Amino acid sequence: MSRSTFHSLDIKLPSSFENSTTVKNININFGPQHPAAHGVLRLILQLSGEIIEKTDPHIGLLHRGSEKLAEDRYYLKSLPYFDRFDYVSMLSQEHAYCLAIESILGTTNTNSMICQVRTIYDELTRILNHMLALSCHALDVGSMSSLFWAFEEREKIMEFYERASGARMHAAFYRPNDINYESINDTFIEDVLFFSKNCLVSINEMHNVLTFNKIWKQRLVNIGTFSYKTCLEYGLTGVLARSVGLKRDLRLSRLESYASYPSINFRSFIGNKGDCYDRFLIRMYEMIESINILNQVSKKFEFFNSNNLDYKKTYDNFNMTSYLTKKIYNHNVTMENTIVDFKDWSENFELPSNMLSKSIESPKGEFGVCILSDNTNKPYRLKVRSPAYHSMQACPKLTKGHFLADLVALIGTIDIVFGEIDR
Repeated sequence: MSRSTFHSLDIKLPSSFENSTTVKNININFGPQHPAAHGVLRLILQLSGEIIEKTDPHIGLLHRGSEKLAEDRYYLKSLPYFDRFDYVSMLSQEHAYCLAIESILGTTNTNSMICQVRTIYDELTRILNHMLALSCHALDVGSMSSLFWAFEEREKIMEFYERASGARMHAAFYRPNDINYESINDTFIEDVLFFSKNCLVSINEMHNVLTFNKIWKQRLVNIGTFSYKTCLEYGLTGVLARSVGLKRDLRLSRLESYASYPSINFRSFIGNKGDCYDRFLIRMYEMIESINILNQVSKKFEFFNSNNLDYKKTYDNFNMTSYLTKKIYNHNVTMENTIVDFKDWSENFELPSNMLSKSIESPKGEFGVCILSDNTNKPYRLKVRSPAYHSMQACPKLTKGHFLADLVALIGTIDIVFGEIDR
């Protein structure tokens, strides 16, 4: 009802209404039930009208103490926890854990087949993560089409997980200096090449719907910008760091590269504005580059040769002998071998006293694992460096001065999963 209507009805307005010139700030809760919170994120927002003045992130609703649980279990028994930190980037985190163990053992794997299989699954995992991040982000902003294309491709990637491990999500597939060779064959490689060809079609459809869409650009351009200095202060990595022009990708680092990446020809992409639109474009380009990596690795894939002496030497360096290795070398299974195998997998291997940290370029940024070993079969201390935890810290700075509606677009491009934030 307008002011003139009040007067036409001869209703007298309160004096406080007539003289009101200021608006009082209000505090509201965003999440943890909000569908755009992407987990159990709770933000206490201080608003001036629709403008966000202050953001106070609250975490702690999911805490399981996974790092302390890992310190009470044998090394291999702790590996499935890494599937559950970032539960849309499962095998990438397993890779970091295996690299940390291999580095302490001094048996960093150079076997071509193990490195190639890990590279293939790491890049499949990168596509898996970005498909979910972009499609859910688009759904939050108001575009539903991308969700259907993305989840169709994710379903195919989960089938690759299932073929290797029997599990669609929490694969627990990687092992230090080991791999299940029976799951990798010519058919698997052919299917990966076939998938990469069809996946490009879905990415192209998403590109056509979103990239130059006027509404999409209005919601993302110049939203959630931050500086190069802010990136360094908060320890931001991955897509967020590259969106402000920081040229850092562990896969391309001469000192920190891993798996088969040093022998692959690929690129990493950077932005210059550091806004939501830059982060969207970088993830789109990264998926295309992941397909390029899949094609290169699959076309020059080297299958395991049982006469590879270097591979045998790797296993002689420590007392972890798997059933499959015995099967390849001895071609017979005896009761004695079965007993030894049972003891190896139940009692596990021991790591010499050392402290070492290894990181990989996960889809969300640099995921690191630091292990302090003490000549036993359990870690004395285990610490995980999760990228989304650092990204979450920057949320108050990124949201200040934006509209409440922009918060949804911003959270989507930060790409958070609370399993790794609140470990």
